[in-house]
Amino acid sequence: MTTARELALFVLSLAPERAVEPGDLSLALAGAEAVDLLRSGSLALDGDRMAPRSDRATGDRLLDQALASVVRQQSWQTIRSWLWRRGKDLAETYVQDLERAGLLVRPRGHGLWLGSVRPLKADSPEPGRVRLASADPVLAALTALLGVGDFPPDTTDDAVGGPSVATVLAAVGDAVTELEAIRLRRGVEAEAFDNMWRA
Repeated sequence: MTTARELALFVLSLAPERAVEPGDLSLALAGAEAVDLLRSGSLALDGDRMAPRSDRATGDRLLDQALASVVRQQSWQTIRSWLWRRGKDLAETYVQDLERAGLLVRPRGHGLWLGSVRPLKADSPEPGRVRLASADPVLAALTALLGVGDFPPDTTDDAVGGPSVATVLAAVGDAVTELEAIRLRRGVEAEAFDNMWRA
């Protein structure tokens, strides 16, 4: 099972009060895909830029889609900009994928998965929790970045599998922080607009 699927299963199995924002999860899932592509040798980083190393199929449909979305021009694309592009609605993509695999069951009558719509986990093992229980450093780091980690992360190069993986994790952290700042700013702007109409 890919790192992204394990991460999705772990996050979706959390109690509602620990729910993760879909946008945050989407960015973390894109980061998990990038880590798996690095580990498979399909991708390399040149500084913070993504350099595809192979067009060969990975054997996983979603990872193949992730690899195909990497810009092929020589200037490459930064991991940050790729996370934002690949991460768009990626949480919902993984929910649908896990539903097809029989690992999640969506409550009847619900459409798109949003923070308030919690897919119900089907009877299945919990690979994400098992890996986290053994302190898998990448999953531990990603869940910590999402604020739901069970273990303190060790994101040193040696712990996570090298400087490229550490670079991806740092980019995910920056993106999640940036998304939270955008949400806060929009909330303040919406409140100011409401106050203007009430005045």
